[in-house]
Amino acid sequence: MAHTVTLIPGDGIGPEVSDAARRCVEATGVQIRWEEAIAGSTALEKFGELLPASVIDSVKKNKVALKGPMTTPIGTGFRSVNVAIRHALDLYACVRPAKTYAGVKSRYKDIDLVVVRENSEDLYAGIEFEQGKPDTAALIAQINKTSKKHIREDSGISIKPISRYATQRIVTYAFEYALRNNRKKVTAITKANIMKFTDGLFLKVCREVAANYAGRIAFEEALVDNTAMQLVQRPHQFDVLVLPNLYGDILSDLCAGLVGGLGVAPGANIGDGMAVFEAVHGSAPKYAGMNKVNPTAMILSGMLMLRYLGEEKAALRLEQAVQAVLKEGTDVTYDLKADRNDPSAAGTKEMADAIIGKLKQ
Repeated sequence: MAHTVTLIPGDGIGPEVSDAARRCVEATGVQIRWEEAIAGSTALEKFGELLPASVIDSVKKNKVALKGPMTTPIGTGFRSVNVAIRHALDLYACVRPAKTYAGVKSRYKDIDLVVVRENSEDLYAGIEFEQGKPDTAALIAQINKTSKKHIREDSGISIKPISRYATQRIVTYAFEYALRNNRKKVTAITKANIMKFTDGLFLKVCREVAANYAGRIAFEEALVDNTAMQLVQRPHQFDVLVLPNLYGDILSDLCAGLVGGLGVAPGANIGDGMAVFEAVHGSAPKYAGMNKVNPTAMILSGMLMLRYLGEEKAALRLEQAVQAVLKEGTDVTYDLKADRNDPSAAGTKEMADAIIGKLKQ
């Protein structure tokens, strides 16, 4: 059976790692019809907009996309194209596995955990009020009238919405993921001791949903600050972690650090009947076109895509091929070498070639 998949190459190194992932996915023998769609800085230059409607239309039609990293300015300019895509398609579950592979430098062994991050709410909902604007002043005045704690008049404000609806669906997703993938435990991460009406609601709903899985999936709850410490000290105690948006973003990067960094960290954004798969790392524009960067995260994102498409055997073969190349340590990029200046380091294309070679054996 052939699958039609939207391919969004991305910015910076995106086209290179996307091409590596595309070739590796094709080498599994699964038939894919790729429909390319341009977003990000390339689309801005070509079409005058960062996220053309045609991109969203393509994903809605095909239901599945593989997306390269995109550039987002920090502090100013447009909001993240990545976030805009997730919101436009209601991809409410961000799934980020963190797994150790032999050959990848790490302080830890045998890490195998999954972060399930709520993707639509929290401080990343994008409800912000700029310092000095009239609507901001009006909001501050209203809050200062009704709250015991006052906000300074020269403040900028971000709103943190947490709803019962969005929490219930992300926590249910986490428990169902655990069941489908033979996981044993779900841990809910909040700061409910301080933010009692937002994180408190998230935790309350977590407890309610967890009760439906009693006897099948264990449930724990933890505070985000303590979890950060526990992940560094005793990461093996965790299995599936479910978190609100901001904490999920931060702790998923921490978990990537446990297994060797963002270069080996795949990601999936899942909605109802729709999914976009992407590497967690950024677009690294200074390395664009140099055939230098590590394609592992993007290739493993392609592996997650194959699983989503029901191509379990092909996904396993691709993961095993990646594992073999990483373990051998010969045809890997500079960041995966013991010495980052090792002249024998492979390029992006050559590492993908080595993985494809394993698939053909």
